[in-house]
Amino acid sequence: MTSFEYFANTCASIEHIPGSLEMTDVIAKLLKEVTIEELPIVTHFVMGSVFPAWSDRQMGVGNRLLYTALSKSSGVSEEEIENIIRKTGDIGETAVQALSSNPAGQSTFSAFIEEKPGMEIKEVYERFTHIADTAGKRSHGTKIKNLQYLFNSATPIEARYLARLAIEQLRIGVGEGIVRDAISKAFETDVDVVERALMLTNDLGLVAVAACNGGNEEVQKLDIQLNRPVKMMLAQVTSSIQSALNDLGEVAVEWKFDGARVQIHKEGENIHIFSRRLENVTSSLPDVVKEVQENVNADTAILEGEAVAIGKDGKPRAFQDILKRFRRKYDVEAIAKAIPLKLNLFDVLYLNGESLIDNPLRKRRELLFQNVQSSDRILVDRQVITDNEEEIQEIYADALRAGHEGIMIKKPDAPYSPGKRGKNWLKKKPLMETLDLVVIGAEWGYGRRANLIGSYALGCYDPDTGKFPAIGKVATGITDEKLAELTTLFSDLVVYEAGRKIELKPEIVFEIAFEEIQKSPNYESGYALRFPRLVNVRDDKSPEEAESLERIGEIYHSQRS
Repeated sequence: MTSFEYFANTCASIEHIPGSLEMTDVIAKLLKEVTIEELPIVTHFVMGSVFPAWSDRQMGVGNRLLYTALSKSSGVSEEEIENIIRKTGDIGETAVQALSSNPAGQSTFSAFIEEKPGMEIKEVYERFTHIADTAGKRSHGTKIKNLQYLFNSATPIEARYLARLAIEQLRIGVGEGIVRDAISKAFETDVDVVERALMLTNDLGLVAVAACNGGNEEVQKLDIQLNRPVKMMLAQVTSSIQSALNDLGEVAVEWKFDGARVQIHKEGENIHIFSRRLENVTSSLPDVVKEVQENVNADTAILEGEAVAIGKDGKPRAFQDILKRFRRKYDVEAIAKAIPLKLNLFDVLYLNGESLIDNPLRKRRELLFQNVQSSDRILVDRQVITDNEEEIQEIYADALRAGHEGIMIKKPDAPYSPGKRGKNWLKKKPLMETLDLVVIGAEWGYGRRANLIGSYALGCYDPDTGKFPAIGKVATGITDEKLAELTTLFSDLVVYEAGRKIELKPEIVFEIAFEEIQKSPNYESGYALRFPRLVNVRDDKSPEEAESLERIGEIYHSQRS
């Protein structure tokens, strides 16, 4: 079995490597050296995750709980731990300094070296799993005790990465792209084969084990599995309907509903519903579960659609009303009556034991119609296949009159590409283009806003490194009431504060309107937004769904041309 210290030392070396190719080599070496049992654990750990993206397990360790555990482990007060993190800006270094102080006579690093055997990777994972599975009134104390055990068993280098992993912020610059390439290199598997397996399973740990066991042949056996959500296919913005026709020729046109996207897994009468962020929201949507049970004929299926909150006038309600449905844990039946949902299905990825993602869209739609019986609350949305611009303009106008966002324009013969954004799916909305960006930091306001977070630093997503390089700040378009709401929303995501500046865990996505993207040496991304304005908080989107650095570059170059 492999020691956690070996993993920590590997992370330390990666932190000081500037190039992705060298990082890939180091991670490939690590993956080859751990046991087959440790392989999926290490694959997730090195990306700063404890569990696969599709798992319902969540660590549930916030900064405050971690400070308490460090305080109890070290004897250093929580106030002093907060002072240390303000100076270091790093929870890992803070853990090392706090545990090195040891004023109360707790287990010290030197005692560890002299008396204790090293922790194994699997032992750390089992402790983290116990923390995630702990619930109920005494869960807070149990989580702290498990973290105490880990910290009091740790060497300095282990403590640094234990603290970061506990809040799933490893900060070594390793994302899916690098780990995908490392799996390919370590087990001599084609990178395209690894990429497709990731698309289908949403689990690089599972892919790594298959690659280790049998290379290309074993990885190619991986497929969609019921009740494990598949990354959702994404759409690009098109500047005009004519441009879309030029790109695609004959197109399939559907309304772009003003709702929340869902993926529904049906296995007999058992229904699981996943949000766009791949979170299991089944218990919050009993009315949708009932509609699927009664109106979907297939024995097994994975369906995609848009859940829309409908007002008394038949038009869509505010997006925030939909989020109330998805977030509700208690009195679910009451809010289901107050905010009814209508499910508009538009795709089927799996049917009666067979994956359909390689089938063309027109075939998938045909099968969808055959297996769904429409009712007042569930239907297969209307789709028109045409190359007539005037007809598409009419559909677009109808969608806007009905209160929806616009239209989707799709290539009829395209397969379903999980997690991919490309020209096979395009979206047309009347508003200027907006960007989905991750909030990575903030600043306290001035004067009467001194107790509110007044501006927010924004980042795009770099899938290779897993980081969110900065692209600008937004403070426009936010009322005092909204600032108060946002300050509460971000209160549990504060990593550290230094004066007015705050570093935030990259968890929340903002939809940002802008006038132009400009080149800028002032931001890590190399770009800046001109006149950014907050449009919406996209609680339904994960940080990894934010605009990619590559996409920002494409928009910049398209502006210039």
